[in-house]
Amino acid sequence: MRTLFLSLSCIWAGLLCAQISHGVEVPIALFTFLTALFLQILSNLANDYGDSIHGADHAGRKGPSRAVQSGAISKEAMKKALYVSGALSFISGCLLLYFSHPIIGTQAVLILLATGILSIIAAIAYTNGKRPYGYMGLGDISVFIFFGFVAVMGSAYLHTASVGSDSILLSIAFGCLSVGVLNLNNMRDIESDVTANKMSIPVRIGLPAAKVYHTTLLLIAGVCLLLFGLNQGSSQLLLISISALICLNIFLAVKAQDYSSFDPLLKWLSLSTFVITLLMQTL
Repeated sequence: MRTLFLSLSCIWAGLLCAQISHGVEVPIALFTFLTALFLQILSNLANDYGDSIHGADHAGRKGPSRAVQSGAISKEAMKKALYVSGALSFISGCLLLYFSHPIIGTQAVLILLATGILSIIAAIAYTNGKRPYGYMGLGDISVFIFFGFVAVMGSAYLHTASVGSDSILLSIAFGCLSVGVLNLNNMRDIESDVTANKMSIPVRIGLPAAKVYHTTLLLIAGVCLLLFGLNQGSSQLLLISISALICLNIFLAVKAQDYSSFDPLLKWLSLSTFVITLLMQTL
């Protein structure tokens, strides 16, 4: 649920850009949300399965219990669930492109189809396979690209067939916020990730530097959100509210002392991102 709010917020931000410059087509919007939902489910199931295989999920892990780890579902059943969610993501994405085709054209459809397939592969490969890229510290780059530019700019492009400064600013902002959620997860799991040889960014640079990295991510997001708001002539109250949410999340992360205290901050930052989209809707 925590990451679900995050992924839907990124899509919503893209639709906001489309609404400002062109307008939103209901079928495209619905299938954009549905595709994002299936991809997020696929990602969560793949992470559950992959971390159980590679040993990142064990009794010493600080986060909530996973389905395979706890025995609630077998590895074989989880693998079948991956196939189902992957197929649903592909089908929903194809229907999305079908409705978008009259706006964006055949060439763009083919490019976005390839991007969608790459999104499915990336969701699975994060913690699965012989060399999962999440175990090499590359998850941050992937999240920034797929939650930022693909989700935000992509959902706007499906309605407008163009890329504007607003969608670029929000792509960077929501990409950084999404990486921030991942970074909180990785700061929480430093100890268990070291045991599993999962070389996330916090494992590589240490907790103090990871907090600086986290602060930088949120500051970049805040600046981009403020620039977007200024471009739209937003009220001072709206800009102050968004700034306050960003600063509060920075403060809570910097203040956290033990690894388990990072877990509730994942939900808080994800919900804060959702609230930011609600605030921007008042533009």
